[in-house]
Parts: sequence; C-alpha cells; structure tokens
Amino acid sequence: MAEPPDRESRERPVALALAQARFARGEFAEAQALYSAFIGQCASRGSKCSPEDLAIAYNNRGQTKYFSVDFYEAMDDYTSAIEIMPNFEVPYYNRGLIRYRLGYFDEALEDFKKALDLNPEFQDAVLSFKQTILDKEEKQRRNAEKSTETFNLLKF
Repeated sequence: MAEPPDRESRERPVALALAQARFARGEFAEAQALYSAFIGQCASRGSKCSPEDLAIAYNNRGQTKYFSVDFYEAMDDYTSAIEIMPNFEVPYYNRGLIRYRLGYFDEALEDFKKALDLNPEFQDAVLSFKQTILDKEEKQRRNAEKSTETFNLLKF
C-alpha cells in the first residue's frame, strides 16, 4: 500500500527528533549516525526537508564530531549548516570555537563577529570574541619577543 506523499516529510522531523534525543543523552556516536541518516534522506529523492531542520542536523552532527575531536570534519558540517541557513548564528560560533582552538585567531574572530552580527545578545560569542582578541595579542607579543631573541642571538 502506498503511503500518502506527505508521510515521508512528517517522518523526517521524527528522525531528527530521535537524533536530538540521543544527543541530549550524550550518546554521540548514535546521534551522529542518526543525523547522518537524516542528512542522507534529505539529500535523496528530491526531499522536502526544511532548510532549518537540515541546518540543525548539520550543526548538531558537527557537535558530535567536535566531541570526538574530529575538528576538521566538524568544521565541514558547520560550514554546510551555514551554507544552508546563513542567518543561523550557532554554527558560526561553533566553527569559531574550533578555529580558536586550532590557533586560527583571525578566522575565529570572523566567525564570532558574524554570530554577533546575527544575534548581538549571544553571550558565549561575546566572551569568545573578547578572549580571542586577548589570545591573539598575546601570541603576537610572544612571537615578537622570540623574533627579538633570535635576532640578538644572530648578532653575536
């Protein structure tokens, strides 16, 4: 028996809800598999997934990868979420956190700034933006000191 055409679209949010429930329980491997299945369903058969649901799935799958220290794969998922829904501030923030951890301060600042442009009340982004500025300045100061030390060693 054929299902009504809208049944598939009703089931997709259920699949997303299942993934989110696993995520909330800290079952990240299971959640990642469910997010991947949801994303795959959305990509197949001319799906009618909402951009919001798909962006959330990519963002949250990125979080599972972040927790597994798969930083570059997580950034790919955050970028996919951004491409699908450019006004979704959370993946900018999440990608910024990884860029910060990897020492890509300029790129992290861009992401935090974009998150704040979209949501000026995003307090975690405010704090991360400020900390990134401080750490970038500290890194520049240390690099300048090392350069001076190296130069002084070469003079003698």
